[in-house]
Amino acid sequence: MKISRTNHISLWTIDQISAYLHKEEEVTVDQISILQNDRRKGVQKLLSSYLQQREKARQEEKHLHNLRMKEKSLHMKGYTLIAGVDEAGRGPLAGPVVAAAVILNPQKDRIWQGINDSKQLTSQIRDRLYQTILENAEAYGIGIVTAALIDEINIYQASLEAMRLAVEELMPKPDFVLSDGFPIPGLGVPQEAVKHGDALCLSIAAASIIAKVYRDRIMLTYDQVYPVYGFAKHKGYPTLEHREAIKKAGLSPIHRRSFKCQ
Repeated sequence: MKISRTNHISLWTIDQISAYLHKEEEVTVDQISILQNDRRKGVQKLLSSYLQQREKARQEEKHLHNLRMKEKSLHMKGYTLIAGVDEAGRGPLAGPVVAAAVILNPQKDRIWQGINDSKQLTSQIRDRLYQTILENAEAYGIGIVTAALIDEINIYQASLEAMRLAVEELMPKPDFVLSDGFPIPGLGVPQEAVKHGDALCLSIAAASIIAKVYRDRIMLTYDQVYPVYGFAKHKGYPTLEHREAIKKAGLSPIHRRSFKCQ
């Protein structure tokens, strides 16, 4: 049966109401009021689910709007290609530090819904957003600094170098860079370091997702090479399991000798 807005919603079957709530972007206030007074339990369950999903969508839109504020202010100043940069892997005992730089298209706001600081997302959501970002970003770049170089120049300098390398990989080149926490030396373009930027700026949050997923996948590969350490589970971070494995097997070639590994 075709559902029409002119029909009184209180006369519809539960299946018809379900189809309508799943199809409509915005149910009217009058319709919600009618459904709230419907005594059928199935209708109340459908309405509750619809209202929860609508509120979640509104919160995501609000969050996305807030994340876009920094980039929008820069667009108003004339900058067009704004890159966000973040790194992953400062704390692990093993593996590289990986940075990502991302330029997002401001015209694709709806596509970026769900992007957040990578630490606030599940691995499944990160993987989904990772693919979305790669497929829809104007440009992205990856910078990797190995454990050996980390030992040579220290993790702070290694993180900055990874971020610089990530920006260098971008094509087209950015005309402004937003970095998470620290200014990046040697860029040659205007930049701003934003404290807690992965939670405040959309492009930095996107970069945090790319860096995290990319590094995790590197560690999954290393798990196949050095299975005794359990890299697939802890990604090189200093868990009790990881430290116990080091005590038994010693350090692998990808462990950071400058870190306290035991």
